[in-house]
Amino acid sequence: MGARRLARERALQALYQLESDPKLTAGTALDAAWTAHDDEGPRDPAADAFAKELVTGVQANQADIDKLIEEHSHHWRLERMQRIDRNVLRLGVFELKHRADIPRNVTINEAIELAKNFGNEASSAFINGLRYYEEGQYERA
Repeated sequence: MGARRLARERALQALYQLESDPKLTAGTALDAAWTAHDDEGPRDPAADAFAKELVTGVQANQADIDKLIEEHSHHWRLERMQRIDRNVLRLGVFELKHRADIPRNVTINEAIELAKNFGNEASSAFINGLRYYEEGQYERA
């Protein structure tokens, strides 16, 4: 598995934990996500750095990200979404808005894969809504 895909998985796990327990810090949640997978070998420094960037970026921009998600998710309030789906969307929107170096189609495909791997059977179709958001509904910051 590539470093960035692994980082996205750990970032998603950390965001899920942070939403479950707001008393946690980003560092604590990420450490827990990495530690849960210690059997995979040592942490890749590049993956660790990217995961930290994703989590802190989502946290720093969460109000704007959530507003965008709500504006573009017709008939779905943020609190009605599955926690995994909501956090996959947050990661994807963060990348789309703040990481111009990552091709949009890569961000969307990675979000769909996260939804397939961590969500329920409907998650990937739900997350695929990012594609429609990406196709002209916003501009990068």
